[in-house]
Amino acid sequence: MLSRRSNQFRNPTPRLFYGYVIALAGFTIMITMFITRYGFGVFFKPVQNEFGWTRALVAGAFSLSMFLEGLVGIVMGGLNDRVGPRTVLTLCGLLLGLGCLLMSKVHAIWQLYLFFGIIMGIGMSGAWVPLTSTIARWFVKRRGFWSGFVLTGTGLAALIAPPVANLLIANYEWRHSFTIMGIGVLMIVLLAAQFLRRDPSQLGLVPYGADTERQKGPESGSEGFSFREAVSTRQFWLVTPMLFCFGTCMFTALVHIVPHATDLRISGATAVKILAALGGLAIIGRLFLGNLTDRIGSYRVFIIGFILMPAAYLWLMFSKEVWMLYLFALPFGVAQGGMGAAESPLVADIFGLKSHGLIYGVTGFGFTLGGAVGPWLAGYVYDVRNSYDLAFLACAVIGIIGLILATLILRLERPESPLKRL
Repeated sequence: MLSRRSNQFRNPTPRLFYGYVIALAGFTIMITMFITRYGFGVFFKPVQNEFGWTRALVAGAFSLSMFLEGLVGIVMGGLNDRVGPRTVLTLCGLLLGLGCLLMSKVHAIWQLYLFFGIIMGIGMSGAWVPLTSTIARWFVKRRGFWSGFVLTGTGLAALIAPPVANLLIANYEWRHSFTIMGIGVLMIVLLAAQFLRRDPSQLGLVPYGADTERQKGPESGSEGFSFREAVSTRQFWLVTPMLFCFGTCMFTALVHIVPHATDLRISGATAVKILAALGGLAIIGRLFLGNLTDRIGSYRVFIIGFILMPAAYLWLMFSKEVWMLYLFALPFGVAQGGMGAAESPLVADIFGLKSHGLIYGVTGFGFTLGGAVGPWLAGYVYDVRNSYDLAFLACAVIGIIGLILATLILRLERPESPLKRL
């Protein structure tokens, strides 16, 4: 009798699985933090026009932010494995909010690079990898769906950030708009972060869909690959450049679609709606393809995405009318949303959860590095040629390379878990 009561005490059956609270908190944090990222395309021309800087120079601040998000994200992923997401997101929320507040004081290019590129870039490093890694620990069953749910926050941010930023700039100009965003980040992120926990064992629970407290194989939080073991696999060296291709294609469009549309003499308000459409369609991609991840595998979702993205870029090269740009947004938005939802499950499927945060942080650096290189290079191409056509063609080619890499990953057998070799 005493043993039974002891077991019940250690493993209570909650009315509400706390993983749902984790997912909702992560969703809220994603919306709030990524509004500062996806609103940049709307701030692009007001900042450029005030100071007379080139597009490559302005885009360079975004690229630096992406680079540091990925580089420091490696550290944050490892830190998340050790101390958990509550500490990581509290620290990064403070930095991101501070960076937004400081952006209202920009008067020189070095300040733009310091405040947006460095401080906000480091602040953003605590979002994607730590949160999706945490979701992977809380859910075994329907991992793709719940990863997609949390990342739907980024899609919703991409949907609402352009019109919200446009409205704020119209009423308060761009400096005060950053102040308002900074206050919002500090209030919302710091509060939501307090609900986060690293894994179910901290609350005496087991992951959703786990049959026993200790899962066999790479699904277990205590088993799988260490970082050193993961680096020795062929899959690691295919996943990282594949995510670089994804990041390059995704962020080139998100940063430059508004300037490109206005160059075509499309009104600024309509250009903002096109950018918002990318975000709205990304939500559909995250939910639909994220759910599909659980059925057909994360590998195949990347193959679908890398078919859609190059086709969208080739279409964009010849798109001169508003309806054509909206049509570009359809496959592109769905692809970017679906692949984003499949990233964390892909790493978990291949390498397990033992060092998921660190491994995903390093492979995910390929994604953010692509997100840094793509927008800057597109801005440079425009400054030299006064056209984005060559940049869009390059993105189509890079997307095809990503398709080849995704196909190779699919054809490789899953690497054997180190524990199974013993």
